Amino acid sequence: MVSERGLQVLRAIVQDYVETHEPVGSRSIVDRHSFGVSAATIRNDMALLEDEELITAPHTSSGRVPTDKGYRVFVDHLAQLRPLTVAQRTAIESFLTAPADLDDLMVRTVRVLTQLTGQVALAQYPSFARARLTHIELVALAPNRLLIVLVTDAGGVSQRMAPLPVDVDETDMALLRARLSALITQRAVSDAADRLQALLAADEHSDDLALRALAAIIIEELGEFRQERLVMAGAATLARREQDFRGSIHPLLEAIEEQVTLLRLMSEMEADSHGLAASIGTENASFGLGEASIVASNYAAPSGMARVGVMGPTRMDYPSNLAAARAVARYLSRMLDEDEASR
Repeated sequence: MVSERGLQVLRAIVQDYVETHEPVGSRSIVDRHSFGVSAATIRNDMALLEDEELITAPHTSSGRVPTDKGYRVFVDHLAQLRPLTVAQRTAIESFLTAPADLDDLMVRTVRVLTQLTGQVALAQYPSFARARLTHIELVALAPNRLLIVLVTDAGGVSQRMAPLPVDVDETDMALLRARLSALITQRAVSDAADRLQALLAADEHSDDLALRALAAIIIEELGEFRQERLVMAGAATLARREQDFRGSIHPLLEAIEEQVTLLRLMSEMEADSHGLAASIGTENASFGLGEASIVASNYAAPSGMARVGVMGPTRMDYPSNLAAARAVARYLSRMLDEDEASR
């Protein structure tokens, strides 16, 4: 069992190692922190921390560095979130104010978060699986080609080109819009897709070729609405921080490329009572990301909770990164709430 002072020594080791990149020794702790005890006493505390596998000695150095287990204890019991500066809060507000649409808002979110933290920023899109379709619009581009626009109450907007097997005029298009609107608007995304599938099955031999073509395309688009999506920024920071990783960064680059692994990891992380979550080093080994840590904060969207966070080396500034993720998440929640209220 680690004593209270032992935990404070662990805090000092984590903070100093993150700041200096160098193993931390007992003399350094005495000089930099006000423990009021001798270096010999600190060495005893460090020996106990090493017995608990919370710190370790790299190579033959007399100093110690935190283990993944040590970082976990630090995050769970010791880390206090550092308040953001006025400049940082101003940056968040200026970056996220007046986005053109949801896609623009999500891109701005990860851009500001990677600027605040210097890490790879990740943001889950709000889930549209439970969203309701509020509007469908058809725009004529040519007699046999339309633009389909779908809008949900969660802020999702989809635009899809629709080639038709027959020509349609304004009257035909108005009838198509009215029939499709009656079928799918004010319906959940999944329900709308089911109703269109039923239409195609029931009218299998219908000569309304335009309606069938539009229904098939909208079903595909609604399938996209139900897929989880992730937006990222700052991948180049991995190359600049490669020396901070104990092994290869290639698994991280592959995860960024494929996204599926990161989406699953982001979804499975367990949040605390404040909506904050951290997955550290070896805890991510089953995802092939044992060299990285991810910290995240929940944000509220009309269709449910999603997460925004950062990924980087285990030797990261957890209090600052968690604080940045939480601040960006809160502002993102507010933006989405205001957008919902204005509808």
